[in-house]
Amino acid sequence: MAYQTPHYNLVVFGATGFVGRILCQYLLNQVGVNGAVKWAIAGRSQAKLNALVSDLGANGLPQIIADVSDEASLRHMCDQTQVVISTVGPYALYGEPLVKVCAETGTDYCDLTGEPQWIRQMSQRYSATAEQSGARIVHCCGFDSIPSDLGVYYLQQQAKQRFGRVCDRIKMRVKAAMGGVSGGTVASGINVVKEASVDPALRQELDNPYSLCPSQSTEHPPTLVPVQYDQDFQGWVSPFVMAAINTRIVLRSNALLDYAYGKQFQYDEAVLTGPNATGWLVAQGLSVSLVGVAAAMAFSPTRWLLETMLIPKPGEGPSQAAQEQGFYDLRFWGTTAEGQTIQVKVTGDRDPGYGSTAKILGQAGLCLAEDFPPSLKAGGFWTPASMFGDVLIERLVKDAGLTFEVC
Repeated sequence: MAYQTPHYNLVVFGATGFVGRILCQYLLNQVGVNGAVKWAIAGRSQAKLNALVSDLGANGLPQIIADVSDEASLRHMCDQTQVVISTVGPYALYGEPLVKVCAETGTDYCDLTGEPQWIRQMSQRYSATAEQSGARIVHCCGFDSIPSDLGVYYLQQQAKQRFGRVCDRIKMRVKAAMGGVSGGTVASGINVVKEASVDPALRQELDNPYSLCPSQSTEHPPTLVPVQYDQDFQGWVSPFVMAAINTRIVLRSNALLDYAYGKQFQYDEAVLTGPNATGWLVAQGLSVSLVGVAAAMAFSPTRWLLETMLIPKPGEGPSQAAQEQGFYDLRFWGTTAEGQTIQVKVTGDRDPGYGSTAKILGQAGLCLAEDFPPSLKAGGFWTPASMFGDVLIERLVKDAGLTFEVC
């Protein structure tokens, strides 16, 4: 298997894209070029790879030519490394060939996807292969969904210490955040809407919070919370656009952890907008905007207008200064079956879509490469919490600008 005789510990595939470049700069700062961690960059253009090495000032950083349309090149890349970090999305359009090759060669893999229908398809098609080869496939290793997934995991560990039991209900509220929307995330969202507009089965799947779970353990509310007053947080809330993927990942983690949170566990996410009339107005405005954008994406003419005029393209993103000025503050409220409560805070020191995401993804890849030999975790399709747990939390706090703490 690739893990046993690798030339590199990890390879960044899609290194010359916007997030890929940020990720490479971060890895360069963390591990250098000729340090203990051996890594390489990969992409389809030699000229762009050369330019990236020059821009980074990373002479000697190895380069690999690989293209999603050339399976042999992907196999050549995977044969040289323990781990592949992929930033090449939308993954539903471009991601399957690499997942297939990683599963076949026993190469560990992590990515940034937030596309639940694609995650389900990959798991169904390649789980058996990955289990046999030993490849650990971990999707959603960016802002969606590591802060949510590990935030819930952390809260449950704290609840067990404090109460001797886990919480059967947790809700996450975005208290504050600053940062632009990722062009790749938008492109992925548009692709999901396109697929759903012509596929009734997919529309039904997207209504099911348990779509990534082996089975449905209990009735669960919809992933998008309506505008309402939250008594626990003493404020109005509005739907959170990332809840659709984050909720599914958290519920899948529970299933993969042998229902460590309980079979009646429920989870939801929303945005806090304030305690008074202004908070209600902001919540209504956000909700209407979200519904309006989703409706516009469903029709070709308005979708074209959004893609052309209003939303960032894949590969576009904020300046370095804007990334550094960004942040997020997430609050988790857990309640046990006996009514005991606990609150946890998770924060990040960069904008969610780019600066923080790149650091989180980098640490996920390093965690796979350095902390989890095959004897610790079997091959298959994992979630961040079920794969990494406390080990990645420690890395994120130490080297990625995140905090996890009880309020």
